[in-house]
Amino acid sequence: MTANVVGEPIVKYRPDIDGLRAVAVLLVLAYHVGIYRLRGGFVGVDVFFVISGYLISSIILSDLDSSRFSIVTFYERRVRRIFPALFVMLISTAVLAYKFLLPSEFVDFGKSFVASTFSFSNLYFLQRSGYFDAPAAMKPLLHTWSLAVEEQFYVFLPLFLVCIRKFFPNKQRIIIVFAALTSFSVSAVGAFRSHDATFYLAHTRAWELLLGTLLAMNCFPAISGTLWRNVASLWGVVSILLAGFLFTSRTVFPGASALLPCVGAALIIAAGKSGKTVVGRILSFRPIVFVGMISYSLYLWHWPLIVFQGADGLLTKGLSPKLTKLVVIVVSFALATLSWRFVERPFRDRRFDISRANVFRLASAVAVLLLILGTGIVFTNGFPSRYPEEAVKIASFLDNTDAKTDAQYRAGTCFLTSKDTFKDFNPSVCLQESNRMRNVLLIGDSHAAQLWFGLSSVFSDVNLMQATASGCKPTLDQSHSVEQKCSRLMKYIFSDYLKTHHVDTLIVAARWDHDDIEALPKTLRWVQSLGTEVVLFGPIVQYDSALPRLLAMSIRSNDATIPALHRVAYYERLDADMSKLAQADPGVRYISYFKILCRQSACLEYAGAGVPLQSDYGHLTSGGSVLVATKIRETGGLN
Repeated sequence: MTANVVGEPIVKYRPDIDGLRAVAVLLVLAYHVGIYRLRGGFVGVDVFFVISGYLISSIILSDLDSSRFSIVTFYERRVRRIFPALFVMLISTAVLAYKFLLPSEFVDFGKSFVASTFSFSNLYFLQRSGYFDAPAAMKPLLHTWSLAVEEQFYVFLPLFLVCIRKFFPNKQRIIIVFAALTSFSVSAVGAFRSHDATFYLAHTRAWELLLGTLLAMNCFPAISGTLWRNVASLWGVVSILLAGFLFTSRTVFPGASALLPCVGAALIIAAGKSGKTVVGRILSFRPIVFVGMISYSLYLWHWPLIVFQGADGLLTKGLSPKLTKLVVIVVSFALATLSWRFVERPFRDRRFDISRANVFRLASAVAVLLLILGTGIVFTNGFPSRYPEEAVKIASFLDNTDAKTDAQYRAGTCFLTSKDTFKDFNPSVCLQESNRMRNVLLIGDSHAAQLWFGLSSVFSDVNLMQATASGCKPTLDQSHSVEQKCSRLMKYIFSDYLKTHHVDTLIVAARWDHDDIEALPKTLRWVQSLGTEVVLFGPIVQYDSALPRLLAMSIRSNDATIPALHRVAYYERLDADMSKLAQADPGVRYISYFKILCRQSACLEYAGAGVPLQSDYGHLTSGGSVLVATKIRETGGLN
């Protein structure tokens, strides 16, 4: 998200590019605050990548052409541009994290704090992208993954271009094109095979930045003529906005889908290189340009504010969701403006008389101090003395990465996580039939897998089999599935296993939403046509934050109403709609979590003394799974 500024090499300033950065950051901001119609606002990051690739490459190529390129000078500019505002945000966020985060959350924050300081947070969050990791809403530095990708690009791009210029001067364009196409191909395949890695890693994002490099190298024909420039720039805006409005979390991304916003950004940049356009004039309006100028600081500050507002009402309490979003946006702009005016500009424009050597010394010293602070957070286990002992015990259930949790779900064998492939599924273990007991097959995503421990413990007279995968809806139609392991697993169950093996009862469970209701009746009827009974689980009670966190906060504040205030009403409405769907089919038995866990406006929050019912926003603890299974047995739900 860098730009040409005072003190950098002479590259023609283009206000329309600042305007394009405004579009990008506003898309990201809208997506993060939860403006429903812009569910694809995450593509703003991809627009940033193209812009950054173009601007940085233009600077490097300009210096190389004039024989005045210096790798040390280049890195000095990046340090002045990036680190002051980043360090201020990191320190401020650490103060808020100390106040608002639970011990286990604070430990994770400390690790991400170090990763963000040294520009490898994309690698850290990739490692933490397992299905049972804490929700994104409790990761105040999650947004720094894209900064890490850019900074890694800044480290290698100048070296790459210098080497090409020196050893292959006549093949520069061919080599860059080859590198971009290779990166794109890996990204396109990886989006299906390894979604998390493709999302976070620099080499699968490199083609987006290299697209900007190709623009800077004039590898594409110039867009001549006023008409064609306007058509190209207009289509560029339309492409970006289409992605913002039409893409969702289910879109296979980045991969080929990222072409839409990236090519859109490239068209706007390319059209503006050839001359003026209507789109360029609009993007050059001073208010839009100003948003582009503060876009780096706006990107830095908006996400921590969103996280801490959700954690404990940092900015507002008791306001409606719409007003809360408005307050978050306004405060984000205010902090971004202050950061740009008093942190970014003074360092970037060299208003402080700091020599190059001292710039590196100062940056290194601050980085070391932040390293000490981050490791201190980790080694003190998140300063647990900040909370009552009972709250700390409850908060410990947020950590779901241990072997006990894997055993509860049978992760890596009968429940395929984001790190597994279809080959890891073991039919001989997961689908072992019995000649003595009723064979019951449990299919779906993690909201199905969470039932296995309780059902297998309580229903000892049933042979419970399991075929589950993270994010996997158990329906015949798998066109919506992002993960290949899901589509292959469901194809195996529906097209092979159920046709050739007798299953007495099929349990169907998932983290449903209203979009799934249309596909369910066809699936349920098809299963019944095989002579198999169907038990359909509705949506579980869910919260907008992890239940152990809410319970710990209620203990600290001595306010037992906190969890109920954070319960998501959407899923109770969805439960009623799914119940009606099941009632229309007498062959389907429907199990409602809301009926077995809730009475009037109160829902069970504990599975036992000091044991929360759920470990995050909705997944059951082992005790919670047993409690649910016990209540199902009491009501004859599987008989």
